[in-house]
Amino acid sequence: MFSRSIRQKIVGIAVGLIVLMIVTSVLSIFMASRVGLLLDELTNKYLPAYAHLSQANVLSLERALALRRLMIAKMQTPPDQAGYAARLKNFQELGPEVEKHTEAARKLIISIIEDPRTPSDNAALARIETRVDLATHDVIARMSVESSQLIGALDGQNFDGARQRMALIDALRDEFIGKIDTIRNDMGAQVLASAHKVIADQKKTIVVSVVVTALAAIIGLIFAMLVSSGITRPVRLLLEGTRHVEAGNLDRSISITTQDEIGQLSLAFNRMIEQLRHNEKIRQTFGKYIDPQVVKGLIDQPTLATEGKRRIMTVMFCDMKGFSALSEGMTPQGLVKVMNRYLSIMSEPIHNHQGIIDKYIGDAIMAYWGPPFVDEADQARLACLAARDMVANLGALRQELPELLGVRNIPMHLDIRIGIATGEALVGSIGSEFMMSYTVMGDTVNLAARLEPANKIYGSHVLVSEATARAAEAAIELREIDRLFVAGSSQPQAVFEIMGVKGGLSEQQSVLQSRYAEGLAAYRGGRFDDARGSFNAALAAVPADGPSLALLKRIESLQANPPPSDWDGAWPLAGR
Repeated sequence: MFSRSIRQKIVGIAVGLIVLMIVTSVLSIFMASRVGLLLDELTNKYLPAYAHLSQANVLSLERALALRRLMIAKMQTPPDQAGYAARLKNFQELGPEVEKHTEAARKLIISIIEDPRTPSDNAALARIETRVDLATHDVIARMSVESSQLIGALDGQNFDGARQRMALIDALRDEFIGKIDTIRNDMGAQVLASAHKVIADQKKTIVVSVVVTALAAIIGLIFAMLVSSGITRPVRLLLEGTRHVEAGNLDRSISITTQDEIGQLSLAFNRMIEQLRHNEKIRQTFGKYIDPQVVKGLIDQPTLATEGKRRIMTVMFCDMKGFSALSEGMTPQGLVKVMNRYLSIMSEPIHNHQGIIDKYIGDAIMAYWGPPFVDEADQARLACLAARDMVANLGALRQELPELLGVRNIPMHLDIRIGIATGEALVGSIGSEFMMSYTVMGDTVNLAARLEPANKIYGSHVLVSEATARAAEAAIELREIDRLFVAGSSQPQAVFEIMGVKGGLSEQQSVLQSRYAEGLAAYRGGRFDDARGSFNAALAAVPADGPSLALLKRIESLQANPPPSDWDGAWPLAGR
């Protein structure tokens, strides 16, 4: 049954219920027809037979009365010939009437006995019919003979003989009435029994109809529930599986219990799950080569792959200090192990702060933040927080490197340099018909790429552009380091260093921040002695501060070779 189509199942339920209804109706009709037969027999046979017997009894009394009256009319002085003739005529007419009613009753009783469709007491009815026949042909016949002799005696003026005949007739009449009464009582008992039979059968019909209807309803309900459960259970399983897929759980398949349309749909659903699992595996695999957010974005918004747009983006470049020297003394296997661990540790903060890793270039990392992956208002803050965590992860990386290389220590101090810039960039899929890359391009990318190596000049870890500093200053503690001329730009760029989260500076860092700002202002104003004093004060708060040392060294060079009179403190990066 469950291999059929849903349409066949529904039609099957309807046909089954119709069959049950037909069976119930046929049975009810049969029972009702049986009751109808009994009622018909009671109405048209039993009651008329009883009525005929009663009428025969009444007519026999009337006939006896007519005989007595004609006798009185004949015996009075003078005889009442007219009355005598009238009563004689009445007497003679009543005789056939009595026989007619008794014969009618007998025929009705015989018809009841001969009808096989009704469960009557045929033996009792046969005895009644025999007694009616005897009463008709025996007693009435004798009464007729005696009545004829009585009339003959009256006509012959033999009144004593008439009186004797009258006594005999009265005895015969009493015998007839007694028999008729007995027969009528027995017939009444049969009528009552038939009536009880009709009532019992009618009650039985009602009970059977109710039971059969209830049974048909129960069977129909059970049948419908079995079939409907065969339909709804796979639907519930399909719905549950859909919810699991919606929640991202692709490990659950649906068991197929039917071969109908829902079973075919469940099979297609399982195939879809397999395909989704395969796609997810591909997504996870390619997520190791292309940032998962880019993969998801390209799947969810295919137009990203074809449309190039200019957007405000924040770009980061990160590089390892001394990578070349480190790689020279390593085996290829050791170098791969170190690089994988280094890139994993440095990439984790970028992922944690919703950044997109664009590419790995040797030991360098290029990443970016911005629409459609991050809101424009949050991109600079997230990039700065990621840079702060990357610097903080250096300690753990330094501790792991000796174990990775199988040595007690490494022959160099591992460090990183990070450059971050915010500004307009071209975002989109760039490449050829053979290979595409979703990336960012433009001056902002160039600026971030140049700020990264500028850290070497200042002995710093993270330098950010002025636009980045303005966008993140509400969440990040910064200090302006310098104004630089970078390649491709005619205007100097103010660069800043990330010192920590807002309100998270120590007392020494706060002194460093304020003293360095004073020294930088004096430096730009050409007041080199004042600048030297401020930078030394900054070094007193935080010894070995790279930017302070770098500007102190620059001041010595500027004092030895003074700048032109229109000098504003901007410094050209090497290679400009």
